[in-house]
Amino acid sequence: MHEDELIPVQRPLTGPEESAAAAEVLASGWLTQGPRVAEFEEAMAEYVGVAHAVAVSSCTAALHLALLALGIGPGDEVIVPSLSFIATANAATYCGATPVFVEIDPATLNIDPRRIDPALTERTKAIMPVDQVGMPCDMDGILEVAAAEGIPVVEDAAPAMGSRYKGRPVGCRAEITCFSFHPRKVITCGEGGMVVTDRAELAERVRRLRSHAASVSDRARHEAGAAVYEEYAELGFNYRMTDMQAAIGLVQMDRLDGIVSARRRVGERYTAKLSACPAYEPPHVPEWAEFNYQSYILRITDACALSRDELIARLLDRGIATRRGIMTIHREPLYVQKFGEVSMPLTEAASDRGLILPLHPAMTEAQQDRVVDALLGLGTGR
Repeated sequence: MHEDELIPVQRPLTGPEESAAAAEVLASGWLTQGPRVAEFEEAMAEYVGVAHAVAVSSCTAALHLALLALGIGPGDEVIVPSLSFIATANAATYCGATPVFVEIDPATLNIDPRRIDPALTERTKAIMPVDQVGMPCDMDGILEVAAAEGIPVVEDAAPAMGSRYKGRPVGCRAEITCFSFHPRKVITCGEGGMVVTDRAELAERVRRLRSHAASVSDRARHEAGAAVYEEYAELGFNYRMTDMQAAIGLVQMDRLDGIVSARRRVGERYTAKLSACPAYEPPHVPEWAEFNYQSYILRITDACALSRDELIARLLDRGIATRRGIMTIHREPLYVQKFGEVSMPLTEAASDRGLILPLHPAMTEAQQDRVVDALLGLGTGR
C-alpha cells in the first residue's frame, strides 16, 4: 500500500474461502433460509456456550424479536444506555415500549449498574445493556439488579463477538443475547444477526416470528415428504437470514479467533504508543474483560491542541479516516421529539470527546505508525 493511500477505519477480513462458500450455495439452488443457516446456528450456540441460536437478518431484527419473545409491548419500559447506535432504543420503540436512558460508566462506556435501580418503575419489563465497541458489560452487577426485581436482561452484544467476561464468552449469561454480522463488526456475512439463549421457548418463539410467524418452517415443509400446510396465528416478520449469508458466516467463524488476536495486537499497540501523550486517554480494559477491540475509541482530553472535530478533519487531510465517538440516542431528533431535552453529561462527554481510530486485522505496523505519528504531532501542536 502506498504511504499516501487512505487508511480506512475498518476493513473486513475475507478471502476466496467466503466466495467459494457462497458459490456452493448458489449452485445448490437453496438460497434462502436452509441447511447452512442451521449449521451457522449450531456453530454459534457451541461457541457462545448456550443451548439455542437463531439466525436473523440483522442485529436490529434480533433485538426486536428478543423483546417480543419476552412479551414486551405498549406501556412497558426498557432500560437502555443512550451511548449506543440508535437501533438499541428503536427495538424497544418498535414494540410500542418506552426506552428509558441510563448513564454510563465513563471508564468502560457501558451502562453503569449502579444507576439502573433508580430508573426502575413498575412498568420496567427488561434491561438492555450494550457491550459497546466490544467491551463486555459488568454483567454481574447488571444481573444482580435484574434478579432482585425479577426483570429479564437482553444483552445487545452487537459488536462483542469474541470478547469474554470473566473467562466466559459474551452472550452466555443474559436471558437473551443478540449479535451483529455487519461489515463493521468482528466477523461478517454482509448483514445478519443472531439471537442466543438457553430458554427453548424463547428460541422457538423467535424462530416463528422471524418467518411471518409460520407454524412450519420452509425447511420442515421441504423435508416432510408430504404436503404440509402452515398456519399464521399471530403477526410475524420477514427477518430471515439467507443460506448464502450463513455460508459466509461459517467461514468467518473459522477465522474468528485469529481475527480477535490480530485486533488485540493492534489495539494494545495503540495503547502502548499513545498512553504517555497527555492529549489522549486510551480505552480502559477492566481486569475481568477480554476485549475484542471491535473499535478503538480514544478520548480527547483538555490538553489536546485541537478539538475532536478538528482532529478528524486534519487526520483526513493526511489520508487517515477516523470517526466521531458513539452517538447519543437521547440527542437524536426522533427521541428529542418524543421525550424532550434530556441531560446526560457523562454520556454526552464520552460521545463528544470520543475518536474512533483505524483498526482492522490486516492493518500493518507501518499504517499504524502513520496514525500514531499524526496523532502525536497534531495533539501536541507540533
